[in-house]
Amino acid sequence: MGQLVIDSLYAGYIKLMQMGAEILNREKSQIQFRVFAYNKNNVELLLRDGNGEKVVPMQEEKPHVYTAVVEGLGLEPLYKFRLGGEGDFPDPYASYLPDGVHGFSRVTDHAGYHWQADGWQGIALAKLIFYEIHTGTFSPQGTFQGIVAKLDYLQELGVNALELMPVTQTPGRWNWGYDGANLFSVNLNYGTPDDLKALVDECHQREISVFLDVVYNHFGPEGNYLPVFGPYFTEKYDTPWGTAVNYDDQFCEFMRQMVLDNVRYWLETYRFDGLRLDAVHAIRDESPTHILAEISRTARELGEKHGRHIAIIAETDKNDVQVINPPQKGGYGIDAQWMDDLHHCIHTALTGEKDGYYIDYGRLTDLEKVYKNYLFTGEHSLFWGKPRGTDASANPGRQFVVAIQNHDQTGNRAGGERLTHLVDFPLRKAAAGLLFFSPYLPLLFMGEEYGEQQPFLFFTDYTDPALKAAVSHGRREEFQAFDWADFPDPEDDQSFYRSKLTPREHWGKKNDYMFTFYRDLIRLKKTHPALLSPNKEKTDVKVHEERITVEITRWNGDKILTALFNLGKETLALEHYPGRQIMNSEWQQYGGMVEGDSAQLFQGNMLVIESSLVELE
Repeated sequence: MGQLVIDSLYAGYIKLMQMGAEILNREKSQIQFRVFAYNKNNVELLLRDGNGEKVVPMQEEKPHVYTAVVEGLGLEPLYKFRLGGEGDFPDPYASYLPDGVHGFSRVTDHAGYHWQADGWQGIALAKLIFYEIHTGTFSPQGTFQGIVAKLDYLQELGVNALELMPVTQTPGRWNWGYDGANLFSVNLNYGTPDDLKALVDECHQREISVFLDVVYNHFGPEGNYLPVFGPYFTEKYDTPWGTAVNYDDQFCEFMRQMVLDNVRYWLETYRFDGLRLDAVHAIRDESPTHILAEISRTARELGEKHGRHIAIIAETDKNDVQVINPPQKGGYGIDAQWMDDLHHCIHTALTGEKDGYYIDYGRLTDLEKVYKNYLFTGEHSLFWGKPRGTDASANPGRQFVVAIQNHDQTGNRAGGERLTHLVDFPLRKAAAGLLFFSPYLPLLFMGEEYGEQQPFLFFTDYTDPALKAAVSHGRREEFQAFDWADFPDPEDDQSFYRSKLTPREHWGKKNDYMFTFYRDLIRLKKTHPALLSPNKEKTDVKVHEERITVEITRWNGDKILTALFNLGKETLALEHYPGRQIMNSEWQQYGGMVEGDSAQLFQGNMLVIESSLVELE
């Protein structure tokens, strides 16, 4: 009972206390530092400037919480916390680590950035077309400024929402981002905090939303000093990364508050339009109110406060509608989730792969279900060895983000092969059509829109020799269920350099054709009444298994689009469909041989026919 009383007291006051470094008075360079340091006998603030280092005693403001206020050192001093003779450590709330995960933290003057897109309200979730980016490999510079330099290109393509893979500080020169040392730091390899704000600001001026991938299920293995500060982790559960993040054990209030502070930090300080939560199925929390529900509520309150469209999107492999259902239905209230079932159905239909989790897929007829629901809605999964999934037929299409390529499904192959390496040029166009005719929110992975030839490999750059060896060995172990022989070493520099996108000036003809096809598909998606809304109720899918064809009909009002997909190798006679062809993947501008809309044979792998109710009567 005593512990419950203490915990409730903490829950009441830590919400009112700003952890980390906070500038109180810019004119006086007055900064307050606050840190949770559990059961430490002596906590000090270590400051560094051009004149050397200075130690400032910190006072215990509340049990286990220490604070100090300094003046006259400028607005961006370097600092660490010295914990009772155990050593000097970076701030768990550090916004910038200019010397890497083991170095000093630097205070950031967030108020010093002057926003240009002050009136930005965002874009409604149902209208978003996502484009996933790894900052380090997207541009030649590999920086936030490098993304800004390519915004004209992205506007030409037509996407309206960027999704950045994690940008917090990781060890070494490069990383996917999921090995972050803390939740708040901006990766020095990509730029400064102001560089990140400038990217978001420029996107908003161009009417592009920006989402950030964040990781609340684990911390990276190098530079994670949270365990030194207190019980931020718990041994109650085992996870793929070891002990679990503490969301429901003793003193969990500090971890929960850190996550909610982080949600507010990215959505308010950096003005992101939403967050993508990595692998929420790995978050263990048996509290009365799940941390996901608190994240959802926090984001919703911020959206109401600022009059902005803000969305939280979760990645989960459980096909569980509890994640996205509202609280009144027993759910966590997350706005949307990644749905891998559509990817797996399309991928296996085109490639014939059956290894690993693909063993549960591969039937063309599954497409009839997956455009309306999860594929697994409680059926037994061979891969998982148990029933998987719930019924999502009543959940609207805007709650699902789907892709035919993303960082996981590409990078988590041994050789990082894209569809470009696995599927012929005509069928890749059909795959894109299957994506954009789904009643869900489409996501592109950088480079797919022009058929990038370079792989997207898994790469790391740890400074700890033991970790270097472990990640190389672990990569092979992780995918032993797949029949993949070649495993490039993540620690090899070439794994990073080979993953860089090809500059447009080095594209070939097929790249240009594919880009034009994607551009026109996106334009159709954004302008045609039948595709504007992710409406499952106004979607019909028919699979003709013997002909290896798929027919998708979308409609709105009296406007009807019928998309026909030939996934086989044979040219088929085109049955009579009322209306007119408005798109064919084999038109010459897309690298084919068909002229106009006069073809009587199904010569391409995708064609779109527009009709109306009047024509069908």
